[in-house]
Amino acid sequence: MLGALFFAAALTPTLIPRSYLTQGAIAGACFGIGYLAGNVWRWLWHYLELPEPPARLRSTANALVAAACLLVVIVFLWRAAGWQNSIRTVMKMAPVETAHPLKVCAIAVMTFVVLLVLARLFALAVRLIAARARRVIPRRIANVIGVLAAGLLFWSIASNVLIRTAFKALDVSFREVDALLEPERPQPTAPERTGSAASLVKWTQLGRMGRRFIASGPTATEISAVTGKPALEPVRVYVGLGGAETAQARARLALDELKRQHGFERDTLIVVTPTGTGWIDPAAMDTVEYLHHGDVASVAMQYSYLNSPLSLLFQPESGAEAARALFSEIYGYWATLPKNRRPKLYLHGLSLGAMNSEKSAELFEMIGDPIAGALLSGAPFESRIWRSITANRNPGTPAWLPEFRDGRFVRFMNQNGPTVPADAPWGPMRVVYLQYASDAITFFAYHDAYRVPDWMTAPRGPDVSPELRWYPVVTMLQLALDMAVATNTPMGFGHVYAPEHYVDAWVAVTDVLDWSPDALAQLKTHLAAAARKAAEGNVANEPYADRGG
Repeated sequence: MLGALFFAAALTPTLIPRSYLTQGAIAGACFGIGYLAGNVWRWLWHYLELPEPPARLRSTANALVAAACLLVVIVFLWRAAGWQNSIRTVMKMAPVETAHPLKVCAIAVMTFVVLLVLARLFALAVRLIAARARRVIPRRIANVIGVLAAGLLFWSIASNVLIRTAFKALDVSFREVDALLEPERPQPTAPERTGSAASLVKWTQLGRMGRRFIASGPTATEISAVTGKPALEPVRVYVGLGGAETAQARARLALDELKRQHGFERDTLIVVTPTGTGWIDPAAMDTVEYLHHGDVASVAMQYSYLNSPLSLLFQPESGAEAARALFSEIYGYWATLPKNRRPKLYLHGLSLGAMNSEKSAELFEMIGDPIAGALLSGAPFESRIWRSITANRNPGTPAWLPEFRDGRFVRFMNQNGPTVPADAPWGPMRVVYLQYASDAITFFAYHDAYRVPDWMTAPRGPDVSPELRWYPVVTMLQLALDMAVATNTPMGFGHVYAPEHYVDAWVAVTDVLDWSPDALAQLKTHLAAAARKAAEGNVANEPYADRGG
């Protein structure tokens, strides 16, 4: 019964549309968890020696329950396509005609069988170990030892054999991809570019994502063509893992390269923390370069070539260490410059880059000479400062777009901009969090297993299905799956941030004043069309490929 109810609940919508493959996998896993819970409950009932109903009554009740559960499963499978379309509608995706119920059931059965086999093997190991232990110690103590020993055995096999073997294979794969020299992106010939013959950083040391960042982006000519005003060539500095052995050495190299390119002579300087692979969102950087007519210098440093989940799991401190080292070097030199002759200094990061960017700057070290602000997009749910501000938001404001005090220090934006009026006064430092209500990477939480998350209460975000409901345990597992596929949504939803939404965010953070509303609208249209064309092309060397890092 519990397995069937969990299976049915798993068919309901959460934040991201699902394919029949992912739907079947999550439904099978949920069935397995419900089945496990039912077995634990039955074992506890027997262990406590509680009375049981007569066999005939029990048989009749079981038949009725089975029929009711089958009816529930059929109804939920019938409604699954409509539920998925409720997500697709708010994301402006074409509806699906069917949820492929037979395929979903087949995949769910296979998933459940795998989980059941593992559970039975675990139970067998417990019995064997306990049986040997009972020869010398009391029965109940032997049973406890059996559970602990079997748990340790399975954990050792999983972590030391399966996980480590898989990680080594993935590590080799990601390292080879990072070293790949794409012929479509030749080494720059202009001496002022990072990776050129005159650069302090070799082209081969940038890493694949670093080469992509340096070789992409708008030129001064392209910026002028859109803005109708003179523009400068944007300065982009990037140091890959091959640039130096330690994070501190790479940070010093980035500072030296930024000086060589006269980055401190620009009006705007942005310290960027990339995602796990070293990827930097072109939607963010292209936008700010257009808004400031190319008078922008950006500097970034790679800390991993693994994707963000693997980097966070196996190298949890590397991102924070690298972000901290780079900010310390850049800020330390910037603070020595005359205040009237230095650029405005900002921070930026997407996803894991946002979380590590939060960790890079310490308030007390810059309280006497603060930076100008930060734009952090898609901050993961583990981001400490984001989580604290959201938890302490003004009463009555939604968790998916909170307001914090008088809005002088930090504001939140989504597809529709901020809730704080644009002309509301700012303090000396401006921080904007750009986030979508449909981004599970931002709004996942472990306590979703036993309580309704705040962002699910009305009013809901504009990109969240009105059919979404909370179910114990199941909702948390659904959101965990949503995190894994959050970059598969159309641009402007999930974990894929659109350039037109970055426009409003950068205007607020960097105090852009020389653009009219009509000009900003035209820029949004231009950037959105270019970004979607690049992303939908799915070309491996496009800057939007491997989005999300």
